[in-house]
Amino acid sequence: MSLKSVSSQASLIKFYGQECGFCHQMEPLDERLEKELRVKLERLEVWHNEENANKMFSLQTGCQGVPMYYNEDSKAVLCGAVDYDVLKGWAKGEDPNQPEHSHEGDQHNQLHKDHQ
Repeated sequence: MSLKSVSSQASLIKFYGQECGFCHQMEPLDERLEKELRVKLERLEVWHNEENANKMFSLQTGCQGVPMYYNEDSKAVLCGAVDYDVLKGWAKGEDPNQPEHSHEGDQHNQLHKDHQ
């Protein structure tokens, strides 16, 4: 998937709260993302802006708070503060909830089957 710079219509959105500590914690990672991938992250404040809050909740992502990241192209969602690699993957359109080659749960699931 090719990344494009956002012009008039943003494809990468961060919903945040003005006084949200986790939102502020993510800001250096947001700035790094914009520089490295040459993308623009649209920031929409939702605690004091009802229109932005309505937009966030209309997406029906299941996120109950901020920060919430939404990729309009891939429909991928991030809820809460995450590490940079997850944020970068999200911006590239990767589904943050689907690790590519993770079999971590396989052994765990087999242990449960063995005990039944």
